[in-house]
Amino acid sequence: MVFVFIVALTYLLGSIPSGYLVARSRGIDIRQHGSKNIGATNVLRVMGKKWGYLVFACDALKGLASVRLATFIAGAGHVSLTVGGVLGAIACILGHNYTVWLGFKGGKGIATSSGVLLGLFQPLVLLSTVVVWIVVFLVCRYVSLASICAAACLPVAVFLLTADFTRDFWILFGFALLIAALAIWRHRANIVRLSQGTESRFSRKRAG
Repeated sequence: MVFVFIVALTYLLGSIPSGYLVARSRGIDIRQHGSKNIGATNVLRVMGKKWGYLVFACDALKGLASVRLATFIAGAGHVSLTVGGVLGAIACILGHNYTVWLGFKGGKGIATSSGVLLGLFQPLVLLSTVVVWIVVFLVCRYVSLASICAAACLPVAVFLLTADFTRDFWILFGFALLIAALAIWRHRANIVRLSQGTESRFSRKRAG
């Protein structure tokens, strides 16, 4: 029952549609503009940097808060902190990607995953994925490709930086594989456009 409670609570926390709410506060239905995605990248492109950064921060905070909340509940319920944290992380990301409040259509989970990683792993794991994202983005100017490469880097970083081959390590490594696969799957339309040469490159917008 403790794990069920963790999943339900963190799914609802993750499903708060930050991008949609921020855009709505400015009279914009972000689902009708740009890529029609409610994530931080689309908000940034449509509304400007300060709004995009705000949405990114809110989505990342959901991920971090979900892991912290899940581990607290797991500790109070005398169950595995690692399993509780991982379940909370997965439920939060799924809540963001498939929010119940918007017909189970949400973002792609990159910002939320960043918060989750900060909650579950040592900072160096997150830093390594951020470095990969920045390098790929600066070289090609594709946000989608940078996100895909960062996701693919995650399991490698977890293995190289945290491997001690305990039970908890394998749970966390399996989680890293899962969310990397989910992030890449959520970018499948971008992958098609990249292969066809029709994906939009990032361009500077007004500060909003």
